[in-house]
Amino acid sequence: MYRRFLNNNDYLGLITPEALAQLTRGNEERFLQAEESAEMSLVERLSENYEIEQELARGKYIATYDRCITYPVGVHIYFDGQIHEVIRSVSGYKAPANEPLWAENPFRNQEQPELKPYSQFRTYYPGDEVLYNNMVYTCRREHGYKFKEIRIPGVEGWSKVEVQGWQPTTYTLWDAVIYNGTFYTLMTDAGFDNNLSPDKSDCWGEIADYDSEYNAYELSGHDYVIYGGEVFVPEMDVNADIPAPGVNLALHDPRNYNLKKHMLRLAVYELTKLIAPNNVSVVRLRDYEDSMKWLNDAAKLRLNPQIPRKLARDKQPVMDWQMATFQTNYDPYKNPWLT
Repeated sequence: MYRRFLNNNDYLGLITPEALAQLTRGNEERFLQAEESAEMSLVERLSENYEIEQELARGKYIATYDRCITYPVGVHIYFDGQIHEVIRSVSGYKAPANEPLWAENPFRNQEQPELKPYSQFRTYYPGDEVLYNNMVYTCRREHGYKFKEIRIPGVEGWSKVEVQGWQPTTYTLWDAVIYNGTFYTLMTDAGFDNNLSPDKSDCWGEIADYDSEYNAYELSGHDYVIYGGEVFVPEMDVNADIPAPGVNLALHDPRNYNLKKHMLRLAVYELTKLIAPNNVSVVRLRDYEDSMKWLNDAAKLRLNPQIPRKLARDKQPVMDWQMATFQTNYDPYKNPWLT
């Protein structure tokens, strides 16, 4: 599926929301068609001399905020429809696990080229190997982003609680038991009668199932949950951090301004063509021509598009054979083969 470099809000800096709605007619596929065509114009003209693919990737791989993902400092995410930079690490929630999903493999050679670093956006299957914190881990059960089950190697936020069947005996506060297939914990010892079963005594409370949407689990030592038919208790902060601009997020757009500007112009022109190919406004046509001229000048090195140059094996910028062989004057407008 095509990954977008632009987003819908970008268009509002060039056209009104009403005009944008008329161009798309509520069909999000029109954005993809127009932006893909605009991107091809950029890549065709700039890929020979510039790292255009890397610059486009800066915008294409900005993820939308997801509570199950942990974001390190410096990455960019979409939050409330705007691009933010993470200025403090934003932790995702951590669900219990009935069994470890990763196994350390200390004897595996870390220098093997097929080893890939662990990514929270990948999906893993039994036997897959990853490199994380200079350790090699082997996947034991399928999980990952597509399963909505993120398991970072070596991170276990919950500990399993051994639960025995209820017996008419003495219990201490917060002991956990199972009775008739239901888990209970002793919530108060005031008026406790050990002969009353948990379902008939107000001293016992039923343990609830784990809920990933609940974000207030406490490190009290008795905040029990049920997951996969077993009882767990948090042993670290397992809640997701609350993203907040000014606290752990800051508005910042890492995309190349020139690419954004000209790709937007080309995309709007393509959207207009989809609606009325024989009735493109003068403004859109002029923007299109200006952007195409900019692309051609950048491709011929007549201007600096603020995009990193591609490097050859000698670590020098790549130059086409005409310039490398016949250039006699550093003024590009005096070299006829560039026109």
